Amino acid sequence: MIPFVFALLLVPRVSLTSTHVAVISPQDPVLRIGSSLTATCSLSPELGLHASTLFWTLNGLRLSSGSYSVVSSGVLSVTLHNLNGSQQQSGDNLVCHGADGHVLAGSCLYVGMPPEKPVNLSCLSRNTKDLSCRWSVGGPGETHIRTKYTLKYKLRWHGKEKECEDYGSGEQRYSCYIPHNIALFTPYEIWVEATNQLGSATSDITTLDILDVVTTDPPANVQVSRVGDLDDQLTVRWSSPPELKDILFQAKYQIRYRLEDSADWKVVDDVGNLTSCRLAGLQPGTVYFVQVRCNPVGIFGSRKAGIWSDWSHPTAASTPSSERQPSSSCDPKPGEQNSTLRRELKQFFGWVRKHAYGCSGMSIKLYDQWRVWQQKSHKARNQILQDDNS
Repeated sequence: MIPFVFALLLVPRVSLTSTHVAVISPQDPVLRIGSSLTATCSLSPELGLHASTLFWTLNGLRLSSGSYSVVSSGVLSVTLHNLNGSQQQSGDNLVCHGADGHVLAGSCLYVGMPPEKPVNLSCLSRNTKDLSCRWSVGGPGETHIRTKYTLKYKLRWHGKEKECEDYGSGEQRYSCYIPHNIALFTPYEIWVEATNQLGSATSDITTLDILDVVTTDPPANVQVSRVGDLDDQLTVRWSSPPELKDILFQAKYQIRYRLEDSADWKVVDDVGNLTSCRLAGLQPGTVYFVQVRCNPVGIFGSRKAGIWSDWSHPTAASTPSSERQPSSSCDPKPGEQNSTLRRELKQFFGWVRKHAYGCSGMSIKLYDQWRVWQQKSHKARNQILQDDNS
């Protein structure tokens, strides 16, 4: 809204004794979307202007003279129907102008809706040291006027009500962070209150135990390396989150990996509480990106699983390039490889490979030996064929 002290300076050649050159009524009204409004611009008698010479603007756009009404020589009204939500939370600018465009008076219109009950309130504690909560606005969401969200919390049975103070901004504006003084072993009651000039609403109360909503920092020191000369495998190793080293828990981990030129991640779920894993069935001579995340299980004896951490930063590694040559005409044709022994061995090693993909250690050493032998035999056979053709 434009201060009236500046409005005085915008009307030259007029000697004024009154405080304002003009006054808009109502001043700064708050209205629901769809409402109608009739506002008046009352001129100071010393101004020497007639109401019929004035005009109105809303957010800088001139309003149709068909919406005006000359109430008296010193009063001009304007009527607005079916108002839309304010275009800015600081209010829409309704301004009364003199014939030459000078601003005589201004008012802010706050047009919106009361807040709906906030929903989807959830919280997590990083390493049992703090508490972060987020929620969603209820209903359509946008109120079009400034709405304050306040996160409140207290210990369930004997605590004093407190307010969270560190609110997010931007995309994180519906969140709040409690950095310290978190009590363990006692449930909290947490809720959100939403308030604006048209009303207020309160979320359902969420009751939680900090030990049931613990997450960790991502696993540290993630390393990815080759497995000897095997061209379809990589080994992933990592360290447990250091911040939890003094807390009784049993972590479980997940791995995901993707090709360098792909956005699709493949997830390995059954890593358990190991801190290393073998990825098999990869493409030879290919760069992979790998990430690991952690879920703390049984913090201080809690029966609930924790919350998955963020993924670690991607770590890149490449599988060795395959040196195999296309099969020559001397190789047995597919139809000739039907012996019972060969078929059973193929099925067996296919089964081993399938289970190795899930990081099972079952027969992995035997599988490695067979793969190395197979690659060496291919290299030897290809060398003999090249010597014979030279």
